[in-house]
Amino acid sequence: MKKALLTSVSLCLLFSAPAMAEEKAYSAKLVSHAILPANTIIAAPADAPAHLKTSGKFTTADRKRAEGLGTVPGKDGVRETGLKMPFDGQAMQGFSGIKTMEDGTFWSLSDNGFGSKINSSDSMLMLHHIKFDWEDGKVEPIETVFLSDPDRKAPFPIVMEGSDQRYLTGADFDIESIQPVADGFWVGEEFGPSILKFSQDGKLTDVIATKAGEIDVKSPDNVTLVVPANPTAKMPAFNLKRSGGYEGLAMSKDGSKLYGLLEGPLYLEDGSVEKADGLTALRIIELDVATKAWTGRSWLYPLSEGGEAIGDFNMIDATTALVIERDNGAGTVDKACADPKAPAADCFAVPAKHKRIYKIEMSEENVGKAVRKIGYIDLMKIEDPDNKKLQGGGDGFYDMPFVTIEDVDVVDPTHIVVGNDNNLPFSAGRALDKADDNEFVLLEVGDFLAAK
Repeated sequence: MKKALLTSVSLCLLFSAPAMAEEKAYSAKLVSHAILPANTIIAAPADAPAHLKTSGKFTTADRKRAEGLGTVPGKDGVRETGLKMPFDGQAMQGFSGIKTMEDGTFWSLSDNGFGSKINSSDSMLMLHHIKFDWEDGKVEPIETVFLSDPDRKAPFPIVMEGSDQRYLTGADFDIESIQPVADGFWVGEEFGPSILKFSQDGKLTDVIATKAGEIDVKSPDNVTLVVPANPTAKMPAFNLKRSGGYEGLAMSKDGSKLYGLLEGPLYLEDGSVEKADGLTALRIIELDVATKAWTGRSWLYPLSEGGEAIGDFNMIDATTALVIERDNGAGTVDKACADPKAPAADCFAVPAKHKRIYKIEMSEENVGKAVRKIGYIDLMKIEDPDNKKLQGGGDGFYDMPFVTIEDVDVVDPTHIVVGNDNNLPFSAGRALDKADDNEFVLLEVGDFLAAK
């Protein structure tokens, strides 16, 4: 327990920092918009077991197996989204991280499947090589890499333990962030949380448990936690909420370091959470790529007022980075329910308000302290004077009222790419009764990227 949780006294000493400066907003202009339709289903590999040929079989309210395809309606709260599970194949959804490649293509990944460990044992883990046809507004898949563990690197029995190919599923890992490298892929996941390494053909080679200094970081889904047989016995300690692991994973420009950014804050012994400058703060933890060992160095990312989680994280240069920060709302304020405690099918219970991309500085001078927030762009108020949007927004603007916006990276010195995780078939933020598509936008943000 002492190793798992920090004390509030030591935290205050370690992460004391000057008060945050007033945040500065920068403009963003929509250049192009591309859409991958929500209901994009792909076939499992030919050598996959029958169990993986369909997905979403355990998304019933009682977690019992669904008896037929398309028998379980997708819902965002009380609102049906128009799609039903199980699916005949695997859903190419949940884009939860993106990386720009030198040839103008991108790598992304689908997350664990249907939102939890218990309902995603038939959801295959996938990485996607994609490109955008910005002129026609389309997302064009190039290649999908299905992840597997043929060499038994996972330190626990996976769902497909006894199968020949040992494909990985959303009940094994919750993959959320990606960094392609010459010999494969680094991936951040949330169940441990842990950092994973895969070969170019998707074979698991490394599983690195998380340490923040001397602290063993564990979520309630960590496989080392065991509930005692005796109800009166002490429960195992963990210090991170479920779904609080590596939503962001950035890489230094020289490729020597990885920076894992947790989605949720670490909890202290007294039940409070880590803070910086009086604000709830999330850890950025440094990993040495060559040794695959934690360096002991970290920074704190303070959530701004209204922010509840982060969505993605990528470096701009040696010391500055982009971070998506969001609330848990979805939909637009003009269609908000009169009473959030009494949601209905014709309104958004909690509309989206805080959907931003921050530029931060994490220099040598602020190791062990809060990062400096240089400024932000508002994803609910993107300028669209040339009417480039394909859906959403309004007169002269485009918006992203999605609960989870989880893709951001630099494209060139004046442009970034941004995309959403549509949580198929559960999220409906663009419309009240329709599952969100996967939307990607190219934004012109030269002043923002150049900001000091």
